[in-house]
Amino acid sequence: FDTFGFKHEQVISRLAPSSDGFPCVLKGADDFDQAYVISCEVSVSRGVEDFSFPSHCSRGERRKLHSLAKTALEQLGQELPGKLYSIDELSHESEDRKVVMESPPASLMKIGVARDWPDARALWLSKDGSLAVWVNMEDHLKLVSYRSDACLQEAFKTICINLLKLETLYKKLRHPFIWKNHLGWVMSSPAEVGTGLKASITLRLLNLAENKRLDDVLDRLRLQIEATNYPGIYKVSNLQTIGIPEVALTQLVVDGVKLLIRMEKRLENNGGIDDLFPAQK
Repeated sequence: FDTFGFKHEQVISRLAPSSDGFPCVLKGADDFDQAYVISCEVSVSRGVEDFSFPSHCSRGERRKLHSLAKTALEQLGQELPGKLYSIDELSHESEDRKVVMESPPASLMKIGVARDWPDARALWLSKDGSLAVWVNMEDHLKLVSYRSDACLQEAFKTICINLLKLETLYKKLRHPFIWKNHLGWVMSSPAEVGTGLKASITLRLLNLAENKRLDDVLDRLRLQIEATNYPGIYKVSNLQTIGIPEVALTQLVVDGVKLLIRMEKRLENNGGIDDLFPAQK
């Protein structure tokens, strides 16, 4: 048990009230073929009760949200040491971090989230590099765990444990995360309602990416693909965030990526992939 009174294997089995209650053990999420998989990332967003979403948030609300986050993250830091940086601090390079932000992302400017920039925006970084928490960006809170070793199991575990701790801390501060029985967790983007969770894996797909059947494969796997700035390198992630418990949703990404790698290997050897084609889900 940790200082929050949670046993870690229990914590990660109940990431959200919508979870299926089974232990959070992903199958095959720690043994991807390193010849193809480069890195992974798990992120989850949360909205805070009694506050407008960032696109309509007033300066006063934003500052109150920042104050709440600072209090909660200071307590989280008792277990996982870290530091909260203002956006002003992120505009200068520092030896203790690698994040630099010189101006608001274009995506935030388009939807009106960048008003009063950079007032009350911040980034909390754990000292061990396992967790980042964005404050007052696209959502009130966004937790991100990135791993260059592509161990999705550890990234997911980091998110599960620390998200539940923050949920408990915000409840104690009388501003719980927004939860609706018929929807799940509610964030500013309708596309993320339900779990607010995005699991992504960056991998090399030189041959499959050019295959005319890729879109159909991804549709059947319920995944999406995004090109990166590097030729042949793509980011694959879950397409939906609602209707599937977090563990099962992340397992879809694990299983889907492993199938994509098998297909890529076949195509490298001029083989066919018809027998690997997934059944319609």
